[in-house]
Amino acid sequence: METIIIKMIFLMIIAYIIGSFPTGVIISKKFFGFDIRTKGSGNMGSTNIMRILGVKWGILVQVIDLLKGFIAVILLADIIGHHWQMFEKDSFLNLPILEIIIGISAILGHIFSCFIGFKGGKGINTLAGVLIAVMPIELGIGISIFILTVGISGYVSLGSMIGSTMIPLVLFARYNFFNVNIKGYFTLIYFSIGMVLLVYFTHKSNIVKLIKGTENKMEQMQFIRKLFRKTKEKVV
Repeated sequence: METIIIKMIFLMIIAYIIGSFPTGVIISKKFFGFDIRTKGSGNMGSTNIMRILGVKWGILVQVIDLLKGFIAVILLADIIGHHWQMFEKDSFLNLPILEIIIGISAILGHIFSCFIGFKGGKGINTLAGVLIAVMPIELGIGISIFILTVGISGYVSLGSMIGSTMIPLVLFARYNFFNVNIKGYFTLIYFSIGMVLLVYFTHKSNIVKLIKGTENKMEQMQFIRKLFRKTKEKVV
């Protein structure tokens, strides 16, 4: 038991370090000569990068931050966890539990990066990478809702909150109403609820801005609203 706990703590530390890699800050400093946290919303995430540095840089940051969560779970939990035989019958661990522990460690690394004074981003992309590895179907539906929300409103923060809220709801519906056998369901449902609370916590300033009507809007992403307007104009 003690050996498993030591191994788990070691993997958590590695996952935290992987998550702490400050992609947006490194790119903005190396290629543009300034810290992205001094511009725009002051966040190092892909949305602010896209707004300040351009779409291609925003996509690059988004992909790397997503990979941090995905690689941490697949490499540390799925591969090394199995290799180290951390899921034996007498162990308190199973794969979903270790995946979630590793995933949370990577997300916390992104939010509280040790490389930039423990002040990082909001963790949405790293969280998405974790979810691709742990619950891809629920994430796919959540991303669809995110795209619809942003496509209509232009608010990435609103899309992130609504999209993340859908994940535990879909998980609950699949297991309880459609009788889908989901391994580690009770672990996953509690994790997904905690994940939503974390998303809302990291977006507390955005919630205030949304209420006041001062939240930054990505008008170029309102493709659904633009499509609706064009259709309406043709009809008229």
